[in-house]
Amino acid sequence: MKIGVPKEIKNNENRVGLTPAGVFELVKNRHQVYIQATAGEGSGFFDADYVAAGAVILSSIEEVYAGSEMIVKVKEPIAQEYPLIREGQVVFTYFHFASSEDLTLAMLKSRAVCIAYETVEEADGSLPLLIPMSEVAGRMAIQQGAKYLEKPIKGRGVLLGGVPGVPPGKVLILGAGTVGIQAAKMAAGLGAHVTILDINMKRLRYVNDIMPSHVVTEFSGEYNIRKHIRTHDLIIGGVLIPGAKAPSLITRDMLGEMRPGTVLVDVAVDQGGCIETTRPTTHEDPTYIIDDVVHYCVANMPGAVPYTSTVALTNVTLPYVLQLAEKGWEKACAQRPALARGLNIVHGDLIYRGIAEAFGWNAIA
Repeated sequence: MKIGVPKEIKNNENRVGLTPAGVFELVKNRHQVYIQATAGEGSGFFDADYVAAGAVILSSIEEVYAGSEMIVKVKEPIAQEYPLIREGQVVFTYFHFASSEDLTLAMLKSRAVCIAYETVEEADGSLPLLIPMSEVAGRMAIQQGAKYLEKPIKGRGVLLGGVPGVPPGKVLILGAGTVGIQAAKMAAGLGAHVTILDINMKRLRYVNDIMPSHVVTEFSGEYNIRKHIRTHDLIIGGVLIPGAKAPSLITRDMLGEMRPGTVLVDVAVDQGGCIETTRPTTHEDPTYIIDDVVHYCVANMPGAVPYTSTVALTNVTLPYVLQLAEKGWEKACAQRPALARGLNIVHGDLIYRGIAEAFGWNAIA
């Protein structure tokens, strides 16, 4: 199979779809890999590294799309890429369709085969291609939140770990999934007081078992959310409904109950956000303020640590890329139900129900 890896062109996105090690495995299995020139530089991988692994370097994104049967990316295509995607071409990447009707309509029009990393789902409900980026984003949420709590950038002026004689900062985490647990680990490590809310008692029991005593759990609901937002300094939104729009757990009116300088980090922004006032931001301009509450809503948080993120992502995507290349998408999806669940759009048909529900569409193929 001819596999193409274009350079990511989303704002400050420095990750790349394959590492040289991933290219080596594909070439070893007699596949042809095209890498757009300088595609890996942001992650610390250079054209010479890819050539040594057996790739062919192409000078433009147009050449990569035109010459490839399957495109392996990191982020969803943006508008200037839409015309480059053709009927029958397999595009394997994070799509997050539920947060963008324009993207969904464009991919339906392209009649491509769109397989979304975020909806590849194993029988136990785990999301193997989302987990590593959720781990990165969860840890980064605390790192960024701690920074934006500083007074020069309009935060409350709170040091999360506190110091002797001064109590630590308080972190509220919505969701006890991968993002929430990784965020809790980081916050607890800094010495902050952490509260995790979730509606899944099994997850809360797990958190209770593995976390230190200054991480506490409560059942999630509007009453408890309203209670805690009044006293917590940093609030992390880490709620996920696979493939669907995230629920709004913090509404516009709740901002008035928070203290000035409270920081919100909405990791669910890719899926529309779990905070009503969320709108996607970039690493270039990461925050905005509403009612004296700082919002950090960067839609590609792991893009700020591209070496770590690219290696972590390729570790989990490569086996699926190899299957798709060896067998073709139809046979690979027939033999691997987890991969079949990643199918979102096929030849102009929307086949993932959560996306249709996000837009109020009545039917799927």
